[in-house]
Order: sequence, then C-alpha cells, then structure tokens
Amino acid sequence: MKTTVDIPEKELKELMRLSKAKTKKEAILKAIYEYNRRHRLERLAGMLGTFRDIISQEELERIREDHKWPRKS
Repeated sequence: MKTTVDIPEKELKELMRLSKAKTKKEAILKAIYEYNRRHRLERLAGMLGTFRDIISQEELERIREDHKWPRKS
C-alpha cells in the first residue's frame, strides 16, 4: 500500500542509523515490524498471568541439595 506521510527528517535519519537500514522504506518497515512484535509479546505476557506456585531460585537449589540432583551447567 502506498501512503504519503510527513516524517520529521531528524527522526528518520536517527531511525536509519540505529536500524542500519539502507533506505527510508527499510527503516520504516523495521520500525513497524519491531513495534508490532513488541505489542504481540506484551499481549502474550498479559495472557500468562502470574505464577504463584513457581519456586524461587533459592528453593530450587535447596531441593537439589536435599536430593543430590546434579546441577545443569
């Protein structure tokens, strides 16, 4: 889809530099993909909720010590 948008030159140049994009189109597409990816991850994280039954690192280490289970490296 073709669209005409007025983007501040300073912001576009910084986006191109940070994204290492060679063209304006590439920079804008990278920014759109990244924005969408972050929002999908945020939505997914919200769907997971909280885990009250997950044990802490200290509890896991104590269980491993008690049962002499080998530690993963």
